[in-house]
Amino acid sequence: MKVRSHITQNEDLLFEMSSPGKKGYQLPALDVPEVDPRAALGAANVRKDIDGFPEVSEVEVIRHFTRLSTWNYAIDLGLYPLGSCTMKYNPRVNELVARLDGLAWAHPYQPESLSQGAMKIIVQLEDALAEISGMDAVTIEPAAGAHGELTGILLIRALLEKRGNPRKKILIPDSAHGTNPATAAIAGYEVENIRSNAAGGIDLEVLAKAMSKDVAGLMVTNPNTLGVFEESIVNAAAIVHAKGGLVYMDGANMNALVGIARPGDFGVDVMHINLHKTFSTPHGGGGPGGGPVAVKKILEPFLPAPRIRRGGRNLKFDYKRSKSIGKVRAFYGNFGVMVRALAYILAHGGEGLRNATVDAVLNANYIRKKLEPYFDLPYKAPNMHEVVFSDDRQAKLGVRTGDIAKRLIDYGFHPYTVSFPLIVHGALMIEPTETESLREIDVFVESMISIAREIETDPQLVLSAPHSTRTSKVDEVTAARKPILRWRPPAAVQG
Repeated sequence: MKVRSHITQNEDLLFEMSSPGKKGYQLPALDVPEVDPRAALGAANVRKDIDGFPEVSEVEVIRHFTRLSTWNYAIDLGLYPLGSCTMKYNPRVNELVARLDGLAWAHPYQPESLSQGAMKIIVQLEDALAEISGMDAVTIEPAAGAHGELTGILLIRALLEKRGNPRKKILIPDSAHGTNPATAAIAGYEVENIRSNAAGGIDLEVLAKAMSKDVAGLMVTNPNTLGVFEESIVNAAAIVHAKGGLVYMDGANMNALVGIARPGDFGVDVMHINLHKTFSTPHGGGGPGGGPVAVKKILEPFLPAPRIRRGGRNLKFDYKRSKSIGKVRAFYGNFGVMVRALAYILAHGGEGLRNATVDAVLNANYIRKKLEPYFDLPYKAPNMHEVVFSDDRQAKLGVRTGDIAKRLIDYGFHPYTVSFPLIVHGALMIEPTETESLREIDVFVESMISIAREIETDPQLVLSAPHSTRTSKVDEVTAARKPILRWRPPAAVQG
């Protein structure tokens, strides 16, 4: 006889809990005349029930999803060491402000006269981001980082078309984010890769040879995916500008620069900023996001419409922009994300934002120094907000970065970024962010050191990990080649 427990590592599906006749609701009797739905909607549009739809009680639903929620790793539980994704704690004051009735329930179709507060928030955020980035104008419309990239490259194309030639190519360093080449291709450009130098930065000689009258611009991630600041960025920008090109900066790693350096001051013409990374909106799961684009004056006329017209007694939307690339997002972007970002900026102030940046860089360098004796560091240049190790030392014993990441789950941490950036073979990319305490970082460091020692004494322990999860190590090759995309209920459930 199988003994059941109400605490289980193998939670039943709702379909498996289902019993005919169970309901999680109770409706009052109709107080209006009953209408035959077949007569009202047509017999073809009416069905008695939904095939296979689970029938469960309210308490079963509550307990089921509550138990499932305890299986999730979350930023409220511990560190996310995901490099370049900047998964950090979101201060609850941001949530409080975003949930104020006048902001949370603002309707996108309400008239401008009733939207002055919301429009002022947008204007104030645009001004703050322009100051932080050293740029002249900002659009809040783009919904996320990659969307901001596309908007920025379309702005470059629009300006160059206005000058008579949109050109053919975009130059992208091999240390850039993976979305950059996809963005350039979607915008209609060919992509040419720029090799990094030994220090992990842009090779100016390679850039100079590649830069021609056919090149529309350079897309650079700074700090790049190695966590290294592009020290030659001013010279790189000069090379591009001398041939009539423009410089686009991927600002996903802006949390390493805020209050320290401004892209507009070192030659960048257009960039995006991830509000859901640098300015602390909850991140992951596909959204919500925000990818504002900041530009220099030469690109301002081409920004997406509408723009908020400044001056006068009331703020107004300006739709009549003849050079605009057009609308890139429904309404005016993800407003709740904007509210959270402005709350974060105002709560910190200039000095507080700078301190957050310093803490992020300090935490990453602390991890570097602690783990350098145990993991290979292929690029020795000073790093900023993240550090990238390789699995070369462990690979000699048959253990790769993916194996280490899975073993880290057993220690209670979400894995770091695995096998990226691609210029580091077997990469372990780690970013602690500024929100983590010394105590939390030390526990993470101790876990990584413990795994490194396990590999030397018992590599099979790591190769067979994870051991503490509901699902053990899976055959990823088979899962990728023969995915099972549809769940078929057991015969008993099918009835």
